Amino acid sequence: MTVQELLAFAGRHPYLSLALVGLTVALVYTELARVFRGYKGLRPAELTALINRENALVIDMSPSTDYAKGHIAGSKSVLPSQFDPESKSLAAAKALPVVVVCRTGMTAGGAAKRLKKAGFEQVYVLEGGIQAWQQADLPLVKGRN
Repeated sequence: MTVQELLAFAGRHPYLSLALVGLTVALVYTELARVFRGYKGLRPAELTALINRENALVIDMSPSTDYAKGHIAGSKSVLPSQFDPESKSLAAAKALPVVVVCRTGMTAGGAAKRLKKAGFEQVYVLEGGIQAWQQADLPLVKGRN
């Protein structure tokens, strides 16, 4: 296909051409944002390895009722409204791997960014959240810590 043919197609189908450009820009933006977000996403199997090998701190941002229904063993419940990366309880974990989880993986990203800004070196998010953990047939603990 030549450049002239592409230009002719774009002239005949402006909406399709605009849609293609828009989708291309959106994909490039999404991938660049992922590279520069400052934290890494983990799959459930990677999280279990990180917990077992490096004693990772797991912070669960789920609402209290959801946390009580099921959470990853050893995770600490922190409500988004009470999350403070500068708190003394988290300061000791700055050198440890810290993994932020929530129900679906959407809330955890904002908390992970705040941890990186606060100087935490190894920050991760469980991709897909607790739902992905359950889909991987990994166990949850019920009740509160």
